[in-house]
This record gives sequence, C-alpha cells and structure tokens, in this order.
Amino acid sequence: MHGQPPREALDVARLQRRLADFAAARNWQPYHTPKNLVAALSVEASELVEIFQWLTPEESAGVMDDPDTAHRVTDEVADVLAYLLQLCEVLGIDPLAALDAKIDRNEERFPAP
Repeated sequence: MHGQPPREALDVARLQRRLADFAAARNWQPYHTPKNLVAALSVEASELVEIFQWLTPEESAGVMDDPDTAHRVTDEVADVLAYLLQLCEVLGIDPLAALDAKIDRNEERFPAP
C-alpha cells in the first residue's frame, strides 16, 4: 500500500456507482434490464452453488481453508452481489433498507422463544 493514495471507504452507493460507470463506459446499459440482471444473478448464484454441490457439511464449513477454492467462492460472492446491486439500482430499491425492513418483518413473524 506504500505510495498509493488511501482508498475511499466502501459503501453500497459507491459500489453501485462504480458498477454503473463500468457498464456505461462499455455501453452495456441497454442489456442491464431487470430481466437480464435477474437471469445473470441466478447464473452467478448457481456457480456459487456448484462449488458446494457435492461437499459434505463438514467439507463445506472448511471451504475457505483451501486458497484456490476460497478464491473461487470469493469471486462468485462478488458476482452475485454485483448483479444484485445492479438490479437494485435499476429498480430503485435501497438494498440495505429492504433488508432492514425484511428483518423487522421476520422478527414479528418468528418471535424468539
């Protein structure tokens, strides 16, 4: 990190802006319809599932212990999150507010014993 400028703090809005700028620079916006983004999200989620598909529960718990597998998992998580954030941007959904509201509803539906 020596000699490099400090990185901006990461937040959802900044990442969404970076994703939008990346797509705009490549003229990809016409392809970033809700339908296409949901399909891409599903594909990336399936690629994440594929890594875990035949593992035992014990093996799946240790998946981050192998550097190659950890790298694959991390990349697929990033892909899933990228498409989810792009979908939220296109649909005007605040993902953190949506999650907060969903947790509130789940706390009401499933009260702690």
